[in-house]
Amino acid sequence: MHMTLTINGQDHDVEAPAAALLVEVLRDTLGMTGTHIGCDTSQCGACNVLVDGKAVKSCTLLAAQAQGAAVTSIEGLANGDQLHPMQQAFREAHGLQCGFCTPGMVIAGLEIVRKHGTSLTPELVAHELEGNLCRCTGYINIIKAVVAGAAGMASLGESQHA
Repeated sequence: MHMTLTINGQDHDVEAPAAALLVEVLRDTLGMTGTHIGCDTSQCGACNVLVDGKAVKSCTLLAAQAQGAAVTSIEGLANGDQLHPMQQAFREAHGLQCGFCTPGMVIAGLEIVRKHGTSLTPELVAHELEGNLCRCTGYINIIKAVVAGAAGMASLGESQHA
């Protein structure tokens, strides 16, 4: 099946089976391996991407369903060498350990900001991160990173990721 997908602001002409998942097209067809497949059951959140600004588990969306939408993967957040404030916060707060869940957690953090604004409490972030699994960190630094990332976004006047 031929489709045109807009990913990280660029149009991509893709040939993929009609049943291809968005995560498969991102990773296998386009080589964007920052989005991870972690569970094959849509429970872990490692495959989170933004679709029209909202976090979506890309293992639950057919690639064809993303036609006409703006998809942003972890690769599309930084501006050249300048990390997005949420990415920078994960780096500074050590909101990662092995790093496998980190791209999905960063996207989840952006979703939390989209839903609740930039003034976040650790309790709210902990609640909102349910459905995103990390097997290494115990979430303490991930929660700190999301709160700090939201504050960094606020300092730039960014209340949500475009």
